[in-house]
Amino acid sequence: MAGLVNNLLIPFLVFQNICFGFRSPLSVFKRFKDTTRSLSSECLESDQPVISLGLSDFALDIRMPGVTPKQSDTYLCMSVPLPVDDEAYVVDFKPHASMDTVHHMLLFGCNEPSSTENYWDCDEGTCKDKSNILYAWARNAPPTRLPKGVGFRVGGETGGRFFVLQVHYGDISEFRDKHKDCSGVTLHLTHQKQPLIAGMYLMMSVNTVIPPGEKVVDADIACHYKRFPMHLFAYRVHTHRLGKVVSGYRVRNGQWTLIGRQSPQLPQAFYPVEHPVDVSYDDILAARCVFSGEGRTTETHIGGTANDEMCNFYIMYYMEAKHAVSYMTCTQNANPEMFRNIPQEANIPIPVKSDMLKMTHGHHEATKGTDKSSLLQQAKKEEEEILDQDFHIEEAVEWPGLDLKLGQVSGLALDPENNLVIFHRGDHVWDENSFDSKFVYQQRGLGPIEQNTILVVDPSNAKLLHSMGKSLFYLPHGLSVDKNGNYWVTDVALHQVFKLGADDKEPLLILGVALQPGNDKNHFCQPTDVAVDSVTGNIYVSDGYCNSRIVQFSPDGLYVMQWGEGTETSLGRARPGQFQIPHSLALIPDFSQLCVADRENGRIQCFRSQTGEFIREIKHKSFGRELFAVSYVPGGLLFAVNGMPYPGEAEPVQGFVMNFSTGEIIDTFIPLRKNFEMPHDVVASEDKTVFIGDVHARAVWKFASTEKSETIVEATSRNNPESTDPLKKQEKQHLVQQASTGVSFVLITTLLIIPVVVLLAILVFIRWRKTTVYGADGEHKLDSSSGRILGRLRGKGGGGLNLGNFFASHKGYSRKGFDRLSTEGSDQEKDEDDGTDSEEECSAPPPPPAPSSS
Repeated sequence: MAGLVNNLLIPFLVFQNICFGFRSPLSVFKRFKDTTRSLSSECLESDQPVISLGLSDFALDIRMPGVTPKQSDTYLCMSVPLPVDDEAYVVDFKPHASMDTVHHMLLFGCNEPSSTENYWDCDEGTCKDKSNILYAWARNAPPTRLPKGVGFRVGGETGGRFFVLQVHYGDISEFRDKHKDCSGVTLHLTHQKQPLIAGMYLMMSVNTVIPPGEKVVDADIACHYKRFPMHLFAYRVHTHRLGKVVSGYRVRNGQWTLIGRQSPQLPQAFYPVEHPVDVSYDDILAARCVFSGEGRTTETHIGGTANDEMCNFYIMYYMEAKHAVSYMTCTQNANPEMFRNIPQEANIPIPVKSDMLKMTHGHHEATKGTDKSSLLQQAKKEEEEILDQDFHIEEAVEWPGLDLKLGQVSGLALDPENNLVIFHRGDHVWDENSFDSKFVYQQRGLGPIEQNTILVVDPSNAKLLHSMGKSLFYLPHGLSVDKNGNYWVTDVALHQVFKLGADDKEPLLILGVALQPGNDKNHFCQPTDVAVDSVTGNIYVSDGYCNSRIVQFSPDGLYVMQWGEGTETSLGRARPGQFQIPHSLALIPDFSQLCVADRENGRIQCFRSQTGEFIREIKHKSFGRELFAVSYVPGGLLFAVNGMPYPGEAEPVQGFVMNFSTGEIIDTFIPLRKNFEMPHDVVASEDKTVFIGDVHARAVWKFASTEKSETIVEATSRNNPESTDPLKKQEKQHLVQQASTGVSFVLITTLLIIPVVVLLAILVFIRWRKTTVYGADGEHKLDSSSGRILGRLRGKGGGGLNLGNFFASHKGYSRKGFDRLSTEGSDQEKDEDDGTDSEEECSAPPPPPAPSSS
C-alpha cells in the first residue's frame, strides 16, 4: 500500500516542481498534517526502498529500521547507500515523522558512514569522512521543495555515496508501549543534470549561555563570505523551548538586507526567501537568536539535549555547477560591534497564533488548560478513559482506621502491595519550643521516639500488618515507598533523609548530617518530603522549611543538582521556581515530571524531573493560601489537600481531584466523621481510593469513589477484592432512594386525603346542625364553628395549612433525611471557631529562608 501511495504521490510532486519557486509552508502545513500517516503502524520494512519514477527519476526511502529508544535524548543513526554509481541530484524531500516521537532529523551525505550496522548510537559519529547536511526537519514541518533546475548533487566523482539519517528522540514517553519507530524521509532523485547545485550554509552559536530568569538574551553570529557568488532561496530557524525569534541578514557596505526572520516555535520548515538575495565575495552573513531564560532556575547552555538550547540559522543556496560548494558553516562572531546597528525587527518576538500553535505542536496544544505558562503533555488514551468516568469521592464511613491510636500523622504512602503506610510522631509534638532561631532542635533531651513510627495497615480493615521505626526519629515528616518496598522518610529535627528496608533495623542510606541544619550539598534544613523515580532511581528531596529548593541525588545518594529559591514577597505573586515551603512531592513518571506542593504560595509547581526545568503552575482560588500535599495516580488524576482558611477567608479545607493534563478541578471532598483540622498528607491508588492524614486530628481518613457505571464498580472490586466500601455505598444509596420514594408517596397521599376528610366533616356537621337548630342564630353559629375548625388546621399563624408542623407533631418523624441534602457543610461551619488550634509548623509564617548555595 505504501509503495502504491508513493508511486501516485511523487509524480504529482514532480509535476508541481515544474513551477519555479515555493508554496508557502504555512499555507500547505494544515493539508500536509492532515495527510500524514501514523508512523506507529507504518514500519515499512520494505524490500523495495527504491521506487522507479520513470526513465530518469526514482524515489529513495530512508527510514529507521524499527527502533525503540531506551532513554530520552537518544540520537540514533542509520545509513543507506546511493543505489546508483553515476551522478544524481536530489530535487525533493518528504519527511515521515511526528514531534510526538521525534525531536528533529538531519540527513547527511558522505562517502563512509561511521558504522556498518543496521543502525547505531550517533555518539559514534555520523560519517568517518567529511559530511554535508542535505536536509533538516523538526516540529511537524511540511515538505521542502527545491526550485526548478536546482538539486543537491550526490554520487559520481564528487558527490557522496551514502545518506546518513540522524534521528533525535527527545522525550521517549510515547514509547512506553514498546512500539517500533520508522521515522525518516523519502528523497526524489533524478539523473538529469541540474544547472544549479544546491548547498547548505549553517550559522550556529556554540558558546551562548542563558542565565536563569533573564528576560532577553541575544546570541549573535557573523562571518565574512570569501567564495564565488551564491543565491539564497530558503532558510530555516532552529532553537529549543527558550527561543523567541531568529533573524538572518546579508550585510554589504553597512546595509542590512533581511534573508529571513521567523519564530522557532512555528513549524521549523525551510521557508522561501521572500526577496531574492545574492551573496558576493567579502559580504558579511549575520544572524541573531533571541532567548528568554524566564522559567528556568539554572543556566542553559548550547547542547544536544532537548533541555539545552541551540541557535541555528540554516540557509539553502544554489551556485553555478562549476563553482558549487555543497556545505559551509559559520560558528563565530567576527564583528560584535556591528550588531549595534542590527535592525530593530531582529529584537521583536513574532506573535504565534493559537491555531498555528495547535498545528505546530499537534494534539499537545489541545490539552492546554487554564494555565498559560506552558504547553501541557498530551492526555493519554487511558487518561481519557478514566476522566470520562462519572465519579465522586466520599468518606468510607465503615473503615475503622479513623480510630487508630496515633501521634501527629505527618506522612502517608502505599507500598507495592497497596497496603497503607503511616508515618507518625508517637508521643513527640512539634511546638514553639522545638527549634531555636537557627533551626537547631532544642528537645534532644527527650530522646528519640520510643514507639514504632512506621505502621503498615491493611487498607480494607485497618488491621496492623507490620511496624518499625522505634528509637530512630525525633520529628517525622515526609514518607514515600519505592518500587522495591523500601521506606524513604525525612526527619525535620535531625535534618536528614533515610532509606529503610522493610525488615532492616538500621538505615540503608542516610542523607544529611544529624541535627545540623545547612544549605549545601551535604546538609538540609528541615527537609519535608522525599520521592524516588521508579525508572531512573533518582532521589528528590524537598528542602524545606528553612531552605527553598529541590535537591536531586543519584540512586547511590550522590549529589546531582538542585533548583529553586525563596519567594520575594515584595514582588507580589511568586515567580516560577520560587518556593515558600516546598512541602510535598509527587513524581509523574508518565510525563517525566516532578510536582511540588508549594505550601505557603498555595499552588502546585511542576518541573521536568531530569533537569528541573519549570513546566507549569496549578493554582485555584479554592486552594486558599496554603496547599499542603499532592499525590498522582497513573492515568491522569492529581489529588491534593489544602490548609485551614485564614481569618476572614471563605475557602474551606478540603480534598481536591484534578485532571493532571489541564489542572482542572474534577471533584472536591470532605469527611463525614470528625472534621479536617490540619490535613498534612494525601495518597491515592489507581482505583481512586484516597487516604488523608491529619497532623492535628492525629487521624487517617479513607475515601472511596462512588462510580455510576456498574462495570467500573465491578472492576474496582476485582482490583481490590477485600474492600467492600464502594458496594456498601451503593447499597446505602439504594436504601436512601427507597426511603425517599416511601416518604414521597405518604406525603402526596396525605395531601389528597386531608381536604376530603375536612370537607366530609363539615358536611356532616352542617347536616347535624340543620336537624337540631333553626333560624338565623343557627346559621351564625355554623359559620363560627367552621371557622374554629379551619383555624385549628391552619395553626396559630393563620397563614395556611402548615404541613411541616402537622407532620412534626407526629411521634417518630425526623428531618434528617432532608437536612443532609441542604446542609452538607454545616458541621464544618458549626465548628469553624474550633478550628483555630495551631501547630507551630503551620500557624506562623516561616522564618526567612537561609540563602541557597550557588
